[in-house]
Amino acid sequence: EDFFDTYSPLARLTTIHVLLSLAASHGLLVHQMDVKTAFLNGELDEEIYMDQPDGFVVEGQEGKVCKLLKSLYGLKQAPKQWHEKFDKTLTSAGFIVNEADKCVYYRFGGGQGVIMCLYVDDILIFGTNLNVIEEVKSFLSQSFERKDMGVADVILNIKLLRDGSGGVTLMQSHYMEKILSRFGYSDCKSAPTPYDPSVMLRKNRRITRDQLRYSQIIGSLMYLASATRPDISFAVSKLSRFVSNPGDEHWKALERVMCYLKGTTSYGIHYSGYPKVLEGYSDSNWISDADEIKATSGYVFTLGGGAVSWKSCKQTILTRSTMEAELTALDTATVEAEWLRELLMDLPVVEKPIPAILMNCDNQTVIVKVNSSKDNMKSSRHVKRRLKSVRKMRNSGVIALDYVQTAKNLADPFTKGLSRNVIDEASREMGLRPT
Repeated sequence: EDFFDTYSPLARLTTIHVLLSLAASHGLLVHQMDVKTAFLNGELDEEIYMDQPDGFVVEGQEGKVCKLLKSLYGLKQAPKQWHEKFDKTLTSAGFIVNEADKCVYYRFGGGQGVIMCLYVDDILIFGTNLNVIEEVKSFLSQSFERKDMGVADVILNIKLLRDGSGGVTLMQSHYMEKILSRFGYSDCKSAPTPYDPSVMLRKNRRITRDQLRYSQIIGSLMYLASATRPDISFAVSKLSRFVSNPGDEHWKALERVMCYLKGTTSYGIHYSGYPKVLEGYSDSNWISDADEIKATSGYVFTLGGGAVSWKSCKQTILTRSTMEAELTALDTATVEAEWLRELLMDLPVVEKPIPAILMNCDNQTVIVKVNSSKDNMKSSRHVKRRLKSVRKMRNSGVIALDYVQTAKNLADPFTKGLSRNVIDEASREMGLRPT
């Protein structure tokens, strides 16, 4: 076997959020098409032989094999070859590949044009008008057999709703109902919040309860949390740490998430299109649990009135104070800010130059530290390295730091369980609302 890469590059979900938010703010049309038998389009770089399929074998020629002229399903390198073929077809037609996400292509001239986003064989087409979209579709059908699905309706199990004023809403109520009924929570009483902060979750030292089902639920929720429901990110991230050995209290906390979803099934992210600037929030929660020796980082970025990128994760290094934990969280958020900025810089509809991304942080000591040039920190080299990289981003104008009160910090719900009214307020700010 003489091939190397077997994956097909995918667009990040974040990219899809950003493009849909831009569609709302710039009035872009969103169409969708699907390439039929995508993997059969790939050209092979290697010589590959396969056994003759059953029913084709001619007597006396049993010993022969077939030499493949093109890629086939089932070949490990098929996805990669398909992507390369698609890439060559587009770049030779004058499409430009986005620097930050290689699955985004665009072609613009005289203020008109299209942006395309590729997710294996699903193609989202964002166009300034119908003509440019039709042009691209007919160009693609010269090279690939395709199924034109018209105006985008469902992408990756996410429903897109357009409203009269040009806004876009992403929702997954159909997906939620499916998982609630699949795991038997269709009739549960709704919970006010996804996570009860008074419960201290510890490692389960007793008997494991239904580990397979626990991990199936977590898996289903992870997709939901990363696609359209930032409000459950913290709970899912926290509960996923106990997948290997869930006990009664972990189940109780997981069931609470399901009951919270039951009451908020109709929630979706709404991009109104304003404000048009990208803004970030970063937060951390230093050691809150008995078993936990690492802090939790959380960040969220909003654009066009809704969240486009968010994360809740356990920190990878040990920090010795709240300040260090906040700095570490800020570093994680800044890496994402830089990537988002690169994505936007290379999209033709976005107004240039892009201002520094405002990062809101609720720890004043961190802001003072990053803004000063003195180096008198008594910290581990890991923390110092993070300070250095955040400073560099600030000095080069990628980010600007601003203090925000904890109550107004949108990243707060990504680091701890909070009360109903705080969550409602943050959800509204992230564009989450019932449809």
